[in-house]
Amino acid sequence: MDGYIDTSTDHSLASASSIDLDRGLERFGFASFRPGQREAIETLLAIGRLLLVAPTGGGKSLIYQLPASLLPGTTLVVSPLVSLMNDQVLALERLGISATFLAATIDGMEMRQRMRDVARGRYDLLYVAPERLAFEGFRSLVLDLNVPLVAVDEAHCISEWGHDFRPDYLQIGDLISRLPQARILACTATATPIVRDEILVRLGLGPKTPQLVRGFARPNLSLRAREVRGKKDRELLVDVTLQEVIGEPRSGRGVAIVYAPTRKTTEAESDRLESKGWRSRAYHAGLAAETRDDVHGAFAAGDLDVVVATNAFGMGIDRPDVRAVVHLAPPSSVESYYQEVGRAGRDGEDAVGLLLVSPGDMALRRRLIEGDGFEFAPDAETVRHKWNLFLELMRWAEGGSCRHDAILRYFGDEEETLAGCGRCDVCLDLASDDGRDPEETSVIVRKALSAVARIRGRFGIQLAGKFLRGVHDERLQLSGLDETKTFGSLSEHSEEWIMRLLRRCVTAGWVDFTGGDRPVVVLTQEGRDVVMGDAPVRLLLPSKDLRPISRGARSGSKRGESGRAGGLGTGGAGAGGSGPSGARSTSGAGSAGGDVLDPAAQELFESLRHHRLEVAKSKSVPPYVVASDRTLREIASIRPRTLSELALVHGIGPAKVEKYGDGLLQVVREHE
Repeated sequence: MDGYIDTSTDHSLASASSIDLDRGLERFGFASFRPGQREAIETLLAIGRLLLVAPTGGGKSLIYQLPASLLPGTTLVVSPLVSLMNDQVLALERLGISATFLAATIDGMEMRQRMRDVARGRYDLLYVAPERLAFEGFRSLVLDLNVPLVAVDEAHCISEWGHDFRPDYLQIGDLISRLPQARILACTATATPIVRDEILVRLGLGPKTPQLVRGFARPNLSLRAREVRGKKDRELLVDVTLQEVIGEPRSGRGVAIVYAPTRKTTEAESDRLESKGWRSRAYHAGLAAETRDDVHGAFAAGDLDVVVATNAFGMGIDRPDVRAVVHLAPPSSVESYYQEVGRAGRDGEDAVGLLLVSPGDMALRRRLIEGDGFEFAPDAETVRHKWNLFLELMRWAEGGSCRHDAILRYFGDEEETLAGCGRCDVCLDLASDDGRDPEETSVIVRKALSAVARIRGRFGIQLAGKFLRGVHDERLQLSGLDETKTFGSLSEHSEEWIMRLLRRCVTAGWVDFTGGDRPVVVLTQEGRDVVMGDAPVRLLLPSKDLRPISRGARSGSKRGESGRAGGLGTGGAGAGGSGPSGARSTSGAGSAGGDVLDPAAQELFESLRHHRLEVAKSKSVPPYVVASDRTLREIASIRPRTLSELALVHGIGPAKVEKYGDGLLQVVREHE
């Protein structure tokens, strides 16, 4: 893209100023706007550019549908969801608003007729799948239309650094550049600061484009994360949760979604639940399209109690009485998790979100990220980024602060933070926090890291745990490690407790995995600094109270009374490695760990983001190539003055110091 679109055009004249939003709202059958909707529409009409981040079910579609129904011309809506496009078109037609959609599912004759009607200007809204933009005939058709607004739904799909990249979305920026008079709305339910910055670059929008981040608070959800030791633990927690929220099959109390990591697990768990009397079906991309449609229809009609699915299920679901979303394993990121768990409790009533974590999750995710089973492995930068996204979710799972507030800060929705929801498992655990000795924590962590250093990349995390516990194992004996003074240095703790400690060291950035199919643990540079005492130990130890899962969950219907399904330990580990991991800002500098930047550092972070966008534009590279959000947060916190100091920041190597160092330091100096 040659440059940014000029966002200085005044769209507030004539048509915008004459629009009666309240009259338009009545046409849609609503008496009032939801919080933030009027502001979003007025911003879009006045400035002509808007990046809107709001969760699924938060009313994003009205932000473009209402203006489209009142502005002259045909509004173009780009969406990847054919079923959702069809549903919205039917809903608009019932309101007397002319709309249609174009997608590969439409037969040739019908497609030609719709194209002719589009050319005649018959429609107020035209929905298209992103792959449609590749056809020159369609692009020519659009350029001949009066297009007052282009709405890009699921805009995070344009980001290679997001969790759901779609190559077809890369066509959108070029089309927008050829519609200079059109207003541009980018909508997404999930986008961190770096993803939002990439959306702006890919769409050709400038850094001054307004960004509204709203509606992420879901205090009716009882968010829980629980560590399981095996299949039986997992099955018991699923059964306990379903009994808590639904009671029994056909109870009429709602439905549940269980997300599984693989197709095989999906079918096995669905069969297990069906054998227990639940009306359950499996859903994954390997099923025939007719089967998937049948499951989707049965779920929407209330003919099922549970759907067990991969992440292929969920987009476009609009059922309000989903009482629980259970993840049998962690998904790829906080964004993916919150988008999926957010399908519970859309009616505002109590609902449960349960994330299950097991010892093998980290190694499995690393193998998947590194391209296990694919012909071409991803580049190192992509692996590093996706791994960091996963670690953010694992930090969140470990706890440390209110789960709701941690997620709100992660997305930059500081205005809705709750100062503790009182109902997530961490809030309940923190209420009984017994305090800890910082010196004891430092000693224990350094012992764990010293053991990893002693192993020297020869074994995986499980054997590292045995080494620390002092368990006699043939592999440790053959390597002579059982004769070292580090062997059994944490023998006073259980092996399970030690494993949880080691995983927290991974999420803190002190221990990493390498080695492909059989990942081994290695000490990072940050971990070496901790061992040598050159860096502080910012970590909460796992709870010594490893509650058996058979204690299940107390049910409760009032806020603050929702039962816990256990936790990952009292207080959890929220530390996020060598740098700060959070910020308070509506523009979003948050982390799942829950730390926050002070106001001065937050201001510097925003200036660094602006600089990153400008550099990305000038170098024709995505923003993540310049620096990650974590890197910018750490720069904002420690304020390096020299290139040597900058080189110590997380994510800054010699190449980035040479390419971008001077510019980053200049931004820091301007804030002194």
